[in-house]
Amino acid sequence: MCLALPGQITAIRSEATARVATVEIAGVQREVNLALVPEATLGDYLIIHSGIAVRLLSGEEAAAAEELIVEALGQ
Repeated sequence: MCLALPGQITAIRSEATARVATVEIAGVQREVNLALVPEATLGDYLIIHSGIAVRLLSGEEAAAAEELIVEALGQ
């Protein structure tokens, strides 16, 4: 089973091979590759899978996705 999580960009930097964002996911900071979403900017919400941002989300979509995950985990 694959799981993609919503997160919000808190910082962006360019490295030699890619743009990388620091993203907050459920209060935890992670680094993700932005190669598939080059239009991403600071404050944007993303769907993240295996350390790669796969698409942008609206704030409403991110909140709904997080709510579903919390519900599924029974928390």
